[in-house]
Amino acid sequence: MKIMIIGAGVGGTSAGIALKNLGHDVVIYDKMRENRPVGAALSLWSNGVKVLNWLGLGREVAALGGRMDHMAYLDGHTGEQLCRFSLEPVTRQTGQRPYPVARADLQALLMRTFGMERIHLGMQMVAVSDDGHTVTATFADGSTDTADMLIGADGARSITRDHVTRDGGDTPRIERTYSGYTNFNGLIPADPRIGPADQWTTYVAEGKRAAVMPIEGDRFYFWFDVPQPAGLPYDRSYGTAPLVAAFGGWAPGVQALLGAIDPEVSLNRVEIWDIDPFHTWARGRVAILGDAAHNTAPDIGQGACSALEDTFALAIAVATNTVSVEDTLRRYERSRTERAGDLVLRARKRGDETHGYDPDATAAWYESLRGADGAGIIRGIVGNIEGSPINLGVGAI
Repeated sequence: MKIMIIGAGVGGTSAGIALKNLGHDVVIYDKMRENRPVGAALSLWSNGVKVLNWLGLGREVAALGGRMDHMAYLDGHTGEQLCRFSLEPVTRQTGQRPYPVARADLQALLMRTFGMERIHLGMQMVAVSDDGHTVTATFADGSTDTADMLIGADGARSITRDHVTRDGGDTPRIERTYSGYTNFNGLIPADPRIGPADQWTTYVAEGKRAAVMPIEGDRFYFWFDVPQPAGLPYDRSYGTAPLVAAFGGWAPGVQALLGAIDPEVSLNRVEIWDIDPFHTWARGRVAILGDAAHNTAPDIGQGACSALEDTFALAIAVATNTVSVEDTLRRYERSRTERAGDLVLRARKRGDETHGYDPDATAAWYESLRGADGAGIIRGIVGNIEGSPINLGVGAI
């Protein structure tokens, strides 16, 4: 069977590897012209790592991952440590160590593994049609390609989602929702003034966060969350000025972080949006995957992991259901929408708590961190993992 995938991100390339491993003729198209992903790094929690292990990439992913042994919260104003605890229970309870990884490094690994000769960059899909026998994708340059199945892993502004969710009319039914904050992120050399090289360190105050995670190469992935309206003007020439304005009076560790950022090397600004959960992921021979299906705020670190879960579920459906392409994609849809939608809502709830939208709730969260042993936080992290399809119905074992 020939399968077209639109989108060469984590979801699209992982799905490409899985479907190619099943013996199908798979081709990937993406509008990007080079590997320049949005966002500097991502959290691969145990469920996401397990999918990559299943794809045969366990050793390579472990080499890309930072060693994150501990987690700590600090008062953003004073630098006082509120709590610090081991993340070993996550590994013990789930059977897999989590890894923060540079997004470009992971995406490059997935693209190489799939095969660059079957990835066509600079190809923006503008339309999809399905005649019941084949699917046709039309691209901005006027070219077309046909396949037996098309998977749209084309991101938060998915053209494929528009096709799948139209209900007999011309207007797509799905709209994005602003999460209320902007995220700044990038990579810097690890620096003990900010936090230990084996620790996820987060400074919190005023509904804002400044955090670092260790990744391969003695580097930190950093991010700042700034609650603010959508659509504020920003130009790359501003550099770190918005961060200095928002965090200039914060603790010495945050000042060291601000001073380490080279905007010319690594600084991204992303308004955070998500999509209300919905349950129409497939239409005929076309289905969606990843952010196209469940655009999720990063507050629980499950966005990429959820896309990898989609890959696992899609491949299992393709491998085990033989009635028709349409039936296979409906079964994939039914296996994923509830779980993925639940993670979207969990991330949204977490973001509401941490970003000061309800000041009393955020103040209570800060107070709960003081002297915490981490058990509740570990329970939340494992709770996000244990419902994964990669665990084959046996919880977090």
